[in-house]
Amino acid sequence: MQFEMLASGYGLLEAPRVDDRERFYFSDIPNGGVYRRNPGGNVETLIPKRRGVGGMIFNQSGGLVLTGKGLIHWDEKTGKSRNLFAEWEGKPVSMNDLTTDDHGGVYTGTINFDPLSNNKPIPGSLFRIDPPGRAHKLWDGIEVSNGLGLSPDRKLLFHSDSTTGAVWAYDVAHDRGVKDRRIFAKMPEGWPDGLAVDVEGGVWVAAVRVGEVVHFSKDGTVKNRIKLPATMVTSLTFGGRDQMDLYVVTADNTDDPNCKGTIFRGRSEVPGLIVPKANF
Repeated sequence: MQFEMLASGYGLLEAPRVDDRERFYFSDIPNGGVYRRNPGGNVETLIPKRRGVGGMIFNQSGGLVLTGKGLIHWDEKTGKSRNLFAEWEGKPVSMNDLTTDDHGGVYTGTINFDPLSNNKPIPGSLFRIDPPGRAHKLWDGIEVSNGLGLSPDRKLLFHSDSTTGAVWAYDVAHDRGVKDRRIFAKMPEGWPDGLAVDVEGGVWVAAVRVGEVVHFSKDGTVKNRIKLPATMVTSLTFGGRDQMDLYVVTADNTDDPNCKGTIFRGRSEVPGLIVPKANF
C-alpha cells in the first residue's frame, strides 16, 4: 500500500475520524487540541487546548462526542461542551478510545494511569454509556484500553488491550452487554492501539512501537502487515465516498524526524465499516 502524507508537525495523534464531507478529524494527545483537515488541505482548530482526547465520534444532532477527562459532547455551533459521563462511584473517570452501536450508545474503556509515562498500568474497565448519559460497567481488569469496534453483524466487540499484545473479542448480548472475553488475535510484533473494522469483518490494527498496520481476517489470522515510515503508529480509520481511503496517524516520522506526528492516507482493497453516530 502506498501512502501520501497529508499533514505533519504534531505530537502523538489519536482519535481519527472522517465525516461525509471527507473532512478529517484528529486530536493531539500531549499538546492538546482537536483539529479538522479539509479536503483542500487547510487544518482548522476546533477545540484549542483539550488534552488527552483518545476517542472521537460524530453525534446525530451535530457536534462531536469525545473522551479524555470524562465523556463530553461538544457543540460546534456554540463551541460549548457538556459532560455525559464524568465519574463512577464518586470518582472521576478518564477514558481512551471509543466506538458506537446502532442505538447511539458509546463503548469506551477507562485509563487509570498516565499511559505516556513509565508507570505500571493500573487495570481499567469497559463501559457502555447510553443516551442521555446512563453508564453501565461491562468488564473489569483491562490493562490498557485502546481501540474498539463492532463486527458487521454487531455480534462481536473487538478491543485492543495494549500491554497484553492482543486484540480481544467479546460476544455482544441481546441487552447490549458483553460476555466471553477471549483473544481474537495476537499481534505479530508491538502492541495494539487504535483499530477499525472492514465490511468483511476483518480488523485493522495500529501496531505501536513497530511502525505498521496489521490487517487480520475475520478468523483472527494475519492477512497483511503494512509498513509505514513511523515507529509509533497510533490509530487509523476509513473514509472517502467508497470507504476505501485508509487514514493512519502516528506520533513520529522516520523519513523525516522533524515531521513528528503525521497523518497518512492510502487505499485499501476492502471498504471500511461505517461507524454509527452517537445520539446524545
